[in-house]
Amino acid sequence: MKQKITKSQKAYMQNPIIQFFKFIYLNVRIIRIVAGGHGGTRK
Repeated sequence: MKQKITKSQKAYMQNPIIQFFKFIYLNVRIIRIVAGGHGGTRK
């Protein structure tokens, strides 16, 4: 069963600016988890 994708959802998924921000957001989260888990730059 295929889910119908609306035009707004398709535009949202194909929007490079939104994709870019999602990518940055995920990277920041990963970096914070890694830095926090390994002590990072904290003294």
